[in-house]
Amino acid sequence: MTTLTHDPARTAPAGPARKARGPRLGGPVWLVWRQHRAAFWTLIAAMVIGVLVMVHLRGQAMDFLAAQEPTARRLGGLPSEFESHVDRLHTIGSYLDYIPVLAGVLLGAPLFAGDLETGTAKLVTSQSVSRMRWLVTKLAVPAVILTLSTGVLTAALTWWWNPLKGFSEALSWTAFFSVTGVVPVAFTLLTFTVGAAVGLVLRRTLVSMVVTLGIVAAMGFVWSQLWRNLGHVLSLSTHEGVGPGAVQPDLPAQAEQQGQGTYFLTSSGDRLDWTTCLDEIENDRAHTACLESKNVVGWSLDYLPLSQMQTMQWLGAGIMLALAAAGTAFVIVWGRKRLL
Repeated sequence: MTTLTHDPARTAPAGPARKARGPRLGGPVWLVWRQHRAAFWTLIAAMVIGVLVMVHLRGQAMDFLAAQEPTARRLGGLPSEFESHVDRLHTIGSYLDYIPVLAGVLLGAPLFAGDLETGTAKLVTSQSVSRMRWLVTKLAVPAVILTLSTGVLTAALTWWWNPLKGFSEALSWTAFFSVTGVVPVAFTLLTFTVGAAVGLVLRRTLVSMVVTLGIVAAMGFVWSQLWRNLGHVLSLSTHEGVGPGAVQPDLPAQAEQQGQGTYFLTSSGDRLDWTTCLDEIENDRAHTACLESKNVVGWSLDYLPLSQMQTMQWLGAGIMLALAAAGTAFVIVWGRKRLL
């Protein structure tokens, strides 16, 4: 019985040339790299090009800020030309949003489905390589490359965004929550695992890619609706009334307001909706009398501060990685019992 082992000694020339080539991959690792080398090299090339582009654009933005007066930068009075740097940052960030989708659809879904469809899985498992080792290697090699490439791109984007986020409301932390920090890496690993599991079950490449696309799109929508729940909402209130001369509370720098807006705060601590006494809004005296009759003493609003960003990102990434681990366990259990 033949074994699935790539022996560099059979192909490398004798003498000093063999030593110059150094160690090479062998066994199932070499096979996985060989099967998916086009996708892997594309990821590596995209990582290198993306980092170079971000380094260049960040340098331009920092040069622009350095040329401005300190007073203008402190007060947010930057000229309109700064918006071009904001737009570039948003554009690159939107491109990184597609990495989890591509990882699940183009790499995860065909990972096992292609081998099952072409019969490669039957050939591999008939060799001396155990089914368990093959499954783990098939998952581990792409996962490592995805982690490195996504992590480097995300780190470069975070490095670019950090010094600029305080100069434009369009660069708020909530706009870059899902494309900075650890979230993109965790989400990419999750979508990759989901795609691999779908391909293993459906056993057809094209069908698996379509189904994975739908699942990943649904996951992205759910994440966009729920990630704010990872934070602890804080409240800010005033008790100096709401009449003429009263000032509404100001949010801390770069905080995001939550809820329906600014609420009316009563003396008992209850909060009334902003539509309270709305019918009297055109008459100041009647409007004030209406609010006083409801014991309104000030305003109240809810917000998420910038300081919670990293904690929320790590919590969200932890949930994603736990789901990815569950998907990995499913792939291994299913693959060992029902692969062929």
